[in-house]
Amino acid sequence: QVQLVESGGGLVQAGDSLRISCVVTRRFFEAYAVAWFRQAPEKEREFVAAVGRRGTDTNYADSVKGRFTISRDNAKTAVYLQMNSLKPEDTAVYHCAASTSSVPSSRQDLYPYWGQGTRVSVSS
Repeated sequence: QVQLVESGGGLVQAGDSLRISCVVTRRFFEAYAVAWFRQAPEKEREFVAAVGRRGTDTNYADSVKGRFTISRDNAKTAVYLQMNSLKPEDTAVYHCAASTSSVPSSRQDLYPYWGQGTRVSVSS
């Protein structure tokens, strides 16, 4: 069974930085691509960023390119999302998800394992 636990969310001001984390409890963590998705109030869940198995392949939504960086530490079975220059529109619950896909896909249907989420609020 794959379990994902997010942490690090909080309330920040516009322009601030924040790093959120996702720890995956699963043997062979390096076999999984991991992604971050977010869901803002009254909006559909959307893709944010994904990282491939080795950490060298990444994929970002246009809305976060240049501001967010996804990374992984296979020794710690963890994935991180460094968020810089935060905007009020980044306010959402951020979920990490894992997939055995060979590529860091943006497709939600390819991720069968999901965490409960961590809330990020950005004030103007």
